[in-house]
Amino acid sequence: MNPELTSPSSSSDRRISVLARHLVGVEMDPQNDSISAFPTSGSDSNSVFSHVVRGPEDPILGVTVAYNKDPSPVKLNLGVGAYRTEEGKPLVLNVVRKAEQLLVNDRSRVKEYLPITGLAEFNKLSAKLMFGANCPAIQENRVTTVQCLSGTGSLRVGAEFLAKHHHQRTIYIPQPTWGNHPKIFTLAGLSVKTYRYYDPATRGLNFQGLVEDLNSAPSGAIVLLHACAHNPTGVDPTFQQWEQIRKLMRSKGLMPFFDSAYQGFASGSLDADAQPVRMFVADGGELLLAQSYAKNMGLYGERIGALSIVCKTADVAGRVESQLKLVIRPMYSNPPIHGASIVAAILKDRDLYNEWTIELKAMADRIISMRQKLFEALHARGTPGDWSHIVKQIGMFTFTGLNTKQVAFMTKEYHIYMTSDG
Repeated sequence: MNPELTSPSSSSDRRISVLARHLVGVEMDPQNDSISAFPTSGSDSNSVFSHVVRGPEDPILGVTVAYNKDPSPVKLNLGVGAYRTEEGKPLVLNVVRKAEQLLVNDRSRVKEYLPITGLAEFNKLSAKLMFGANCPAIQENRVTTVQCLSGTGSLRVGAEFLAKHHHQRTIYIPQPTWGNHPKIFTLAGLSVKTYRYYDPATRGLNFQGLVEDLNSAPSGAIVLLHACAHNPTGVDPTFQQWEQIRKLMRSKGLMPFFDSAYQGFASGSLDADAQPVRMFVADGGELLLAQSYAKNMGLYGERIGALSIVCKTADVAGRVESQLKLVIRPMYSNPPIHGASIVAAILKDRDLYNEWTIELKAMADRIISMRQKLFEALHARGTPGDWSHIVKQIGMFTFTGLNTKQVAFMTKEYHIYMTSDG
């Protein structure tokens, strides 16, 4: 054996030579180890992806892109779906900072993978928060809850499960709805149809149209329902109307899929905002629920949410959970631990929970008061039209009634950014 081939310096040189190839994008001549560059071209014609066209900006996130490019010092972004302080800054709740400090101080905490279904304590507390502490479905183990990647991930996991296991693969979504809903459900394999919801004439709920459309939906169809603070209109059914919707859907065997992104953030009351969902759970029927803590705990970037499925029996719930694992495992394997730990720390501690409800109500009350101030300012200036819809709508979104031209004018003249539909 040649001693040079096994010498440390020779072995080291070979490793450096291999590393150089990977880092510099070069081709080595095996005869003399000289370096020659890969052929490059200024044209993209050599790329196997040269046929790829540039995708359109997301209509909501695109507003923020345009806003960020505007050098004006008085610019205002009304297109972002996140709470802001009076100074226009993001808000981290004091209770969240406290919970995080507790987690940091706990030296026993590790960074191991969570199970596929997520943090068990978080799942249990999330179901209890939405369905109520004394919910029979929870007590009878008829609810399966899995931690997901915020509301979007919860909707996607639920949609993938339904596309594989529900006999009716059509989902009805309100017109209008959050722009991501049709994309999520379509990519998951469901056929998306709409039901009437918003009435531009009254800037309120088109309840008659809603009832007619759900009445004509095929038996077993899935229906997406916004639990509270409808996005983007801010228009919610009354409790009496919710009861009519529940009776209609149960009589036709329609499957409710609730999207709850704003529990406690709409009215300021966690229980009041959960009431529509609890109506459906109380009748013993089945449903799906996507839950997010982005808004009500301000945990936007933590991507923390949950999917719950209420079943007829504990045995069915167990089998459903086994299939949810099969959806999640190849999608993202298991969810992140930090956000779930923050939520669990707050929900399980009485003092932290009470502090959270106070901060949550303060945010909701401020949004309600801002609606009132905007309405009064418009009224005081004699602005044409009836602006009462601003105070009748609820949550962080409002459908102003402004058209595309008016929105463009406000952006151009006053640097106020919002989605083109007003």
